[in-house]
Amino acid sequence: MPYITSMERSGELKGEQKIVIQLLNHRIGEIEPPLIEQIRKLSVEQVEELAVALLNFSTVADLEQWLANRPKLAEQE
Repeated sequence: MPYITSMERSGELKGEQKIVIQLLNHRIGEIEPPLIEQIRKLSVEQVEELAVALLNFSTVADLEQWLANRPKLAEQE
């Protein structure tokens, strides 16, 4: 297994976040900055979970509910 630097991992996470935000904007409309900030605080695993979950979203409320059910974001920092 190749060694992945923290810089590469950070770039991967940012790329995944960007794609998920674009998908959300397309699926449920323009996402407000406070929600984008919450998404940017998610771990890689949570962003990947969100990528799957958003397929079932139809409103911003669905995203808000999903984010509310995650462990407290401040605890992860």
